[in-house]
Amino acid sequence: MPKVTFISQDGKETIVEDAIGNLMEIAREYDVDGIEGACSGCCSCATCHIRVKPEWLDKTGRATEAEQDLIDLESGTDERSRLSCQVEMTEALDGLVVEVAPF
Repeated sequence: MPKVTFISQDGKETIVEDAIGNLMEIAREYDVDGIEGACSGCCSCATCHIRVKPEWLDKTGRATEAEQDLIDLESGTDERSRLSCQVEMTEALDGLVVEVAPF
């Protein structure tokens, strides 16, 4: 099962072994600070904004057009910005590291 590490704004690392589901669901289940997911994962808000570590961008892919429309409304975004509700954990993402974006 894949493992993911969330790095909160205060530098706290939350490591989740056996990560199943999308990153927003996982973050909420493990009480990761800064991941709200107000829309419950239907890609209609940006309260689950994360930044993917550069070395993982090719595997996670970049934000879709729908994601980018929402991300563009946020401050402090960059090319690594994604909505965690849109990143589904797979075995290929085992070891993924993401940063919780500023809220």
